Amino acid sequence: MQIEIINGPNLNLLGKREPEKYGHSSFDDYLVILKSLYPGVIFNYYQSNTEGDIINEIQRTGFSYDGIILNAGGYTHTSVSITDAIAAISSPVIEVHITNISAREEYRHTSLIGKNCFGSISGFGLDSYRLAVEALIEISNSKKR
Repeated sequence: MQIEIINGPNLNLLGKREPEKYGHSSFDDYLVILKSLYPGVIFNYYQSNTEGDIINEIQRTGFSYDGIILNAGGYTHTSVSITDAIAAISSPVIEVHITNISAREEYRHTSLIGKNCFGSISGFGLDSYRLAVEALIEISNSKKR
C-alpha cells in the first residue's frame, strides 16, 4: 500500500508554530512514528507553502497511490483549485486537520475541499494522520472484498 501525505502552508513549522495548538513535534518526527506503526505502508511525504505545487503533487500521485492524506492548511477554506484537483483524481483523499477547525475562528468552519474528499478528520492533534491511515487501509481492504 502506498500513501501520499501532503501538508500545506505553514505546516513545515510544526513543533515551532503555536505549540499550544499544534504540539511540540515536527511532522518529520511524527512520520517516523507512522512508519514504525505501519511497516507495510510506503509513505511519501510532501509539504509546500505554494498552492500550485500542492495541486501538482495531487495530480502526480492521485492516479497511482492507494490514497492521499491532505492537510491543506489555510487553503482548505479558500482554494477552489485544490478542490478541483481532488475531484479530478481517482485516489481517495482524506482531509486532515490537527486542530478542530469547527472550534476555531468562524472563517475556518468552512472547508471547500471537504466535499471532494472521502472523509475528514480534525481535532486529534498529529494523531489525526494515524486515523486517516487507518481509514485508507479500511478503504483499500473493502475494495479487495
